[in-house]
Amino acid sequence: MAEQVATNITFHEGTVSAEERVENMGQKGATFWFTGLSGSGKSTIAVAVEQVLLSRGNHAYRLDGDNIRMGLNKNLGFSPEDRTENIRRIGEVSKLFADAGVLSIASFISPYSEDRNAVRALHAENNVPYFECYIDCSLEAAEERDPKGLYKKARAGEIKGFTGIDAPYEAPANAELHLKTHEDDLETCVAKVIEFIDAQNLFA
Repeated sequence: MAEQVATNITFHEGTVSAEERVENMGQKGATFWFTGLSGSGKSTIAVAVEQVLLSRGNHAYRLDGDNIRMGLNKNLGFSPEDRTENIRRIGEVSKLFADAGVLSIASFISPYSEDRNAVRALHAENNVPYFECYIDCSLEAAEERDPKGLYKKARAGEIKGFTGIDAPYEAPANAELHLKTHEDDLETCVAKVIEFIDAQNLFA
């Protein structure tokens, strides 16, 4: 992870307590980190989960891998180093959203265990709840779906370093939630996520 470069800076503490934020928001913030292969259903599930939460009056915000690369991380590619920096940055953003009392739904391939563990540690250091959700899908099923045509391009050699083809995906060993999207339909997966969120005692 990135080292601190600036040295003449001091963290400026605020006066708003975590309890005040919970009272104000009616909930405790947390990050729900969706990881899985391209085409596994991360973004689709995240969109649906966000809609359910907002329809109930919960405060939630979705952070999507492609979307973030069009703005905050537009200067990053897909080298191992850039992938790590991509996850470091969005880990910080997710932590800030969650610290503010929002349910942060982050959907990123995030192929490296070390990077995901660093995001988990970042949240733990700041007493911010973090839950890893493994959106599991067989490579065969993901390739068959191929909603963006990326697997086809990767197989043809048009894309290099594509996760699952010629770049690794390190599956989580201890995710708090494990969905198998090649077995369950969207409605079932969304229901499981909502049930899991409700079980975390985040709502005041």
